[in-house]
Amino acid sequence: MDAVYGAGSLAIAAHDRVTKDIATRLTIFGFVVLDEVQADGTARRLRPSEAIHASTLLPWRVSKPASRYAIDDRLPASDLDLFVAQA
Repeated sequence: MDAVYGAGSLAIAAHDRVTKDIATRLTIFGFVVLDEVQADGTARRLRPSEAIHASTLLPWRVSKPASRYAIDDRLPASDLDLFVAQA
């Protein structure tokens, strides 16, 4: 996380499953955002639910979020349970 916040972003190789798993956990809590780098070089933002099930076919870019406290209003209903307080 220090590397991501220091540099602004960090590339993760397609086959690096361990780092992808850690990045997925960090994105669930809003510490980082994940982009999947497509074959043509464009990036597609991954939702937490997508990142959990993402394959190792494409590399990712991990970036610090634009705002530390921002939660995207466009969260799909399937991701809302990730932010519910546990009793």
